[in-house]
Amino acid sequence: MGRKLVLTFIAAALSLAGSASVQATTGEGAREGRPLVIAHRGASAERPEHTLAAYERAIDQGADFIEPDLVVTKDLVLVARHESELSATTDVASREEFEHLRRTATIDGRQVAGWFAEDFTLAQLRTLRVRERVPNIRPASAAYNGLYQVPTFAEIVQLLRIKEAETGRAIGLYPELKNPTLMLEQHGIDMVDLMVRELRAHGLDSEQSRVFVQAFEIGPLQRLNARIDTRLVLLIRDTGGPYDEPAMRWADMLTPSGLAQIATYADGIGPWLGHVIDDAMQPTRLVADAHAAGLVVHPWTLRRENGFLPGALQAPGGPEAVGRYMPLWRAAIASGADGFFTDHPADLRALIDGD
Repeated sequence: MGRKLVLTFIAAALSLAGSASVQATTGEGAREGRPLVIAHRGASAERPEHTLAAYERAIDQGADFIEPDLVVTKDLVLVARHESELSATTDVASREEFEHLRRTATIDGRQVAGWFAEDFTLAQLRTLRVRERVPNIRPASAAYNGLYQVPTFAEIVQLLRIKEAETGRAIGLYPELKNPTLMLEQHGIDMVDLMVRELRAHGLDSEQSRVFVQAFEIGPLQRLNARIDTRLVLLIRDTGGPYDEPAMRWADMLTPSGLAQIATYADGIGPWLGHVIDDAMQPTRLVADAHAAGLVVHPWTLRRENGFLPGALQAPGGPEAVGRYMPLWRAAIASGADGFFTDHPADLRALIDGD
């Protein structure tokens, strides 16, 4: 996830600084009904994303949910990576023993060269070590390069339960299936089946489970909806449409009638932040329309660094410098959305709680 939001009228957002936090409608037991803090890939601004260390850090910082992106190994184990191509987030490119696995694949209509999780057994994958994906923006996180392995979904569930016992509070899980239709088409691997198997094995397949399963595709969510009661979220990009329904456009799906259709198979939407607040950082109609359709709204992604912020909000310094993010975050909260993905769970927790 993640795209720069072009903003033009900063003064409009500054007027929102004193706005009260909005009541969430998630039924999640969030703190006094306030929006959920969803740790985007863990505390990914401080530790390499999708590591047990990043998830644990996020939990310790007060995240309500942790979000693992899931890909699959050759021997059908769900593991956490931002995408199936491994060279951006592991040391695989320096490992001569895996050079023979380098190939080119077509993903979302583009050619990608590298090493892919589905070509590795879990045992092979576990020999790799994780690295920071954007070291120019997160040099502090890059200091932890080489320390961690790629975690399995089962290990993430185990960590969550250990931390629940340690902290005495419920912690949610927000897994994303990465390119499930493509995986089925190209490799015959059914990630929906694997997700159902894992959720059932861990007793996380009921509506009462603190779990949202998310995807950018319609078909996998419809299949999940038919098989389990776990809550489901359709992710929505800024432009285009779902991969598995090329004739459909996100813009049409965000209309009242489109949202009503989404509500037949999903419990919420995870839209790009620009769908929720406009260029002047004023709320759009999306949250109200989604709530009217019975859907919760969890936009992505709240970040602080210049490298992720529009020019108008950037501070002096390089891409790693902390920009003027607070007006954007306050405007997002004022939209009435039910929760937010963030790379900085401690900061969002403090803002929502008024600390």
